[in-house]
Amino acid sequence: MDYTVVWLAAGISLFVTLALGPIAIPLLRRLKFGQTIRAEGPSGHMVKSGTPTMGGIMFLIGIAVAGAVLLRSGVPGRAEGLVVLAVTLGYGLIGFLDDFIKVVLKRNLGLKAREKILGQLIFATFLAVVAVFQMGRGTDYLIPFSGFLTPGGIGFDLGWWPFFALTVFVLLGTSNGVNLTDGLDGLAAGATVFTSAAFVLLALLSGKVGTAIVLAAVTGGCLGFLFYNRHPAKVFMGDTGSLALGGALGAAAVVTRSELLLVVIGGLYVLETLSVIIQVISFKTTGKRVFRMSPLHHHFELSGWSERKVVGFFWLLSFLFSVIGLLGIRGLG
Repeated sequence: MDYTVVWLAAGISLFVTLALGPIAIPLLRRLKFGQTIRAEGPSGHMVKSGTPTMGGIMFLIGIAVAGAVLLRSGVPGRAEGLVVLAVTLGYGLIGFLDDFIKVVLKRNLGLKAREKILGQLIFATFLAVVAVFQMGRGTDYLIPFSGFLTPGGIGFDLGWWPFFALTVFVLLGTSNGVNLTDGLDGLAAGATVFTSAAFVLLALLSGKVGTAIVLAAVTGGCLGFLFYNRHPAKVFMGDTGSLALGGALGAAAVVTRSELLLVVIGGLYVLETLSVIIQVISFKTTGKRVFRMSPLHHHFELSGWSERKVVGFFWLLSFLFSVIGLLGIRGLG
């Protein structure tokens, strides 16, 4: 099949996101949808207070337009692509509601934790049910890198309930991992360019062109958003963008049977999340902090690294994790 449609998805999303910048950013500023900077965060970030947020809506529109134009009948894996798109937009909606409550209604914590988790759980359940009972995804997994040990790799089948639980964990973990990573100008968007591009390749190798189209649109949207979000950022994606990106990656992993590979490909998000968990456990049990500040990118900032240097280094890590993760599919079934 001609994969031009995949490149076209990235191009459409890139163009739409870039085109929306001059419209959306002044509008967000005029509506006073500005970012509130935590007082306990790095002091150098206080200058970012008031920078327009909820900018994730820009690349979400780009992704939706690309999906609407290109996910036409006849595309291999069209159904899977539509499901991945639905989960992406669904998680974006949860993030939008959270941002709206925080920024517009001035409720500091946004959605209550149980409300946010419930929303994420609903879309994760939808994905699990459709993947198994409509798409024939099954409940089996292949262990990454096991193809180096035995032809076809080593697989196992969890059965429905463990599969459901793992799907929920993957979606919630990835969306919140991207959310934690979104703490410096361009960090989450740039890292997700590499992660989503890796899943484009995984989807194509799996014959799921529909999923590849959506993830290519995610890649293009993140590239377009970086034009405005790179340091010094003119706009932040907010939970609107970070939860949507995590939802897209998690859904793509489930559809392509690469949930376990996501731990490697999305290794940067794993490190950011672990740094928070370790910090909290250490402080509550010993009263001491392992890191100067968590998530991990703040530790490097407070160690004297410039914001640009931290972001560049973390982009490199994301690229390396993506390459290593792709190596893990060699010889798998």
